[in-house]
Amino acid sequence: MRLCSVCMIDSIKKVMLAGVGAAVITAEKVEDALSDWVDRGKISADEARAMAQKVASQGKEEFESAAKDVRKSVHELLERAGMGQKDRVDALEKRLLALEIEVANLNTHLRNDTTR
Repeated sequence: MRLCSVCMIDSIKKVMLAGVGAAVITAEKVEDALSDWVDRGKISADEARAMAQKVASQGKEEFESAAKDVRKSVHELLERAGMGQKDRVDALEKRLLALEIEVANLNTHLRNDTTR
């Protein structure tokens, strides 16, 4: 299960980095478009700055929300993976206890047989 968790975490990292890369490209395109509008006289430089700040702020909020969702999902996944591991450990402990009892019983029978 550890290998699958590592693969999944690597995949999530790649998706997050791709998202950051897309955000950078989008920010550059927004800046280019705003600059073009300023050059054409459609908006003022102050309006362009305000728009850029608004887009950046919204992008940051969306990124933080997505990152929070990913952290929650990874945490849940790791918790479930740990649960499966715990179940296996519990089962092995029960088997070990049963074997220890069986060995103790066999030792008791052997001692009783040798003392007769």
